[in-house]
Amino acid sequence: MVEKKQSIVVVVDGGYHPDTVKLTKGIPAEIIFKRISDKGCVDTIVFPKLGIKRFLPINEQQIFSINTDKAGEYQFHCGMDMAYGKVIIK
Repeated sequence: MVEKKQSIVVVVDGGYHPDTVKLTKGIPAEIIFKRISDKGCVDTIVFPKLGIKRFLPINEQQIFSINTDKAGEYQFHCGMDMAYGKVIIK
């Protein structure tokens, strides 16, 4: 049996595109952040509720495994707290 997995790419280019990621509860998920330019202050991403802070190198994918066992909304932002996004698990 092939395990289902959710995967979404967020392009980082002075902001987050898309800035809202919707995931289905109970299905394993990954979010792939790909920073394509040095515009803005988005070289670091922070998920406060998840205890994640990671540098985003230009033109390299950074993969985040997301636990979808619990429904909720998780904000993320750049290292300077100026660009925002969120993950919604339903």
